[in-house]
Amino acid sequence: MSNGFFQIVNYPKGSYVIVEGKKEAHNFFIIRQGKVRVARENQVVGEDPNQLLGPGDFFGVVAAMSQHAQIESAIALTDVSLIQVSYDQFGTLIQKNTPVAMKIIRYFSMKLRQFDSTITRLTFRSAVEEDPNQLFAIGEYYFNQKNTLHAAYAFQKYLQYLPNGQFATQAKLKLQTVNQPVAPPPIDYTKFNRAYGDNEMIFCEHEPGRELYIIQHGRVKITKIVDSNEVLLAVLQSGDIFGEMALLDNKPRSASAIAWGEVQLLAINKANFEGMVKAQPQLATRLITLLSERIWTAYKQLANLLITDPQGRIADTLMTLVEKNRVKVVPKSNYNFEIGTKDLIKMVGLTYPKDENLVLDLISKNKFIKLDQGKISCTDLVELEKLVQAFRKKSQIDAKIKKRA
Repeated sequence: MSNGFFQIVNYPKGSYVIVEGKKEAHNFFIIRQGKVRVARENQVVGEDPNQLLGPGDFFGVVAAMSQHAQIESAIALTDVSLIQVSYDQFGTLIQKNTPVAMKIIRYFSMKLRQFDSTITRLTFRSAVEEDPNQLFAIGEYYFNQKNTLHAAYAFQKYLQYLPNGQFATQAKLKLQTVNQPVAPPPIDYTKFNRAYGDNEMIFCEHEPGRELYIIQHGRVKITKIVDSNEVLLAVLQSGDIFGEMALLDNKPRSASAIAWGEVQLLAINKANFEGMVKAQPQLATRLITLLSERIWTAYKQLANLLITDPQGRIADTLMTLVEKNRVKVVPKSNYNFEIGTKDLIKMVGLTYPKDENLVLDLISKNKFIKLDQGKISCTDLVELEKLVQAFRKKSQIDAKIKKRA
C-alpha cells in the first residue's frame, strides 16, 4: 500500500519490524497507528534497553541513513501501521513533511550530545561542563601553552558573553599582555560564506553556538581540552558538516573548531536553518546522514565500554573499524587496519605503553590477528567477529551474576 510518496506497511502484534544486527537496512519507519517496543541486546551505557514508541515516533533511521547494520530491534506491541521511508527518500520526506524531518534532526542532535557527554565522562573520567565561565579556563590553557592566537580568542569570547564575570579583569590583563584587543573581530552573520586562515579558531568549546558550517574547501580540526590536555577528536574535510549540535539544541559548543590550513566555509544560522532545509533537502539529507554515522559510532563506543575484559574491548574496536569502513565479513577475508598497537590502545582508552601487552597477548592467542612491520591486520574477519561475540556474551553473563549477587 502507498500514500502516493511512501509505502504504508502493516505488522500484526508480536511481529519483528527490524532486527538488531541485520545488515543492508535500507528503510526506516514512522508510526501511524499502534505501539512499538525498541530493544537492544547489545546495551549501551546510559540508554534504556527498552523504549515504547507511539504515533509520530520513528525508528531504524540510524541504520538506514548510515547504511550500517541495525543497532536495535523493533517489535510490534499491537497491530501497527507504519510509513516506510527508504534512505534515498529522505529529501522527499523533507519537502512533503518538513516538521517530521526537523524532529528527526533535533532528536539526533540531542542523542548525540548525550552520547558524547557519556563517552567523555567514562573514557576521560571527567564530567562535561557547559559553562561560558570555562572560556577563561580555555584561554588560560592556551596562554600557558604560548598559543596566543587561541588564548586571545577564548579571552575575547569570555568578555563578550560575561563582560562583568569574575575573571573579567584577569582576561583584560592577559589580552594586554599578548597585545590583543578586548573585543573580538565583528562577524557579519548575514553572510553565508566565511574564510579562515591557518590555525584560526572558528569557535571555542563552551561559547554559545549560532551557526552550523559546511566545509567548502580545506580542513578543520575538532579539539577538546580534557584534564589539561588538548585532545584531537576529528579532522574534517570538504563536504563535512560541523557545529550542528549547538545550532539545534541551543547549548554551548561541546568542542573547538580550528582551521587546518586555509579554509572556506558555508555558515547557516538558526534563523534560516529550517527554511534552508526545506529549500535544499540535500542539505538535510547530508546532515541526517552525518548524524546517523556519528550516532552509530558513539553507540559502538558506548557498547564497547560494557565489555568487561579489556582484550574484548580491543577486539571489538578492531571489528568496529571493519564495520565503519563497510568491509564485507566473509570467511578467510583479509583486512589491514593500517594502525599500530599504540594507536589501537589510545582508541580503546587504555594507557600506552603500560597496556601494550594486552594487544600483544591477544595477537599471540588468536593467530588470525597479525602484527607485521608495526601494523595490525586480520586474516579472517569471521573469526574476529566470533571472538567479539564471545567476549560480549561473557560480559553479559558477568553482568547478570553481578546483578544477582
